Amino acid sequence: MILIIGVGHVFDIREQIREIILGEMPRAVCVELDPGRYYALKNPQSRKAMTPTYRLLSHFQKRMARDFGGELGSEMLTAIDTSREAGIATLLIDADASQMFGELWQEMPLKERVMLSLSALMGLFASKKKVERELEKFTENEGAYLNEFGKEYPTLKKVLIDDRNQLMAERIAEAEARYINVVAVVGDGHVEGISSLLAPREVQAIRLKQLLAKDYPRKGPKVSEGNTEVSFQYTYG
Repeated sequence: MILIIGVGHVFDIREQIREIILGEMPRAVCVELDPGRYYALKNPQSRKAMTPTYRLLSHFQKRMARDFGGELGSEMLTAIDTSREAGIATLLIDADASQMFGELWQEMPLKERVMLSLSALMGLFASKKKVERELEKFTENEGAYLNEFGKEYPTLKKVLIDDRNQLMAERIAEAEARYINVVAVVGDGHVEGISSLLAPREVQAIRLKQLLAKDYPRKGPKVSEGNTEVSFQYTYG
């Protein structure tokens, strides 16, 4: 069985992530990170230089995280730390971010590159209410929202959403074949795409809206004493 948890990187949902993992006690937890991003989250001062647009997007996410009382990437680190404490295998399933953004910047047409840069710059001045409105629009009609995004930024959607959905779905399927019972923690915008790619496997989902409202099925913690290291099962070229 596969349980996919859809998260938002700017919200403080650490308590919810920990509760779900300890309640489910899967044999493996898959996390939307690659080794480089994991290391960067643990050691912010060591982050590698990225494209200017990526840095702008990162600054925007950090500011939004402060506005929403969260800390960027804290839900992913909580998933890893909770799994380690409970003796659960932890798998990093995302593409290498440095390579991905480098290739994206090269493949993106000039017009799309300029539009993205301007959008990222404008995002630095976006209000909390505007972000909440965008989240509401996404929740109300996810398919239409992503289709509109794809029309405006076709290269970005292909590389950052569609291609990653395919890669992460393949790695989640591999994890299920090996561990049987798997929880995957991914951005909420990936949940529908990954779920459809994993069909006809048994897939359940807890969405970001449920996490924020704390409205999801609850199970009592089944964690036992013990401590293991994080297990990185995948290699990256």
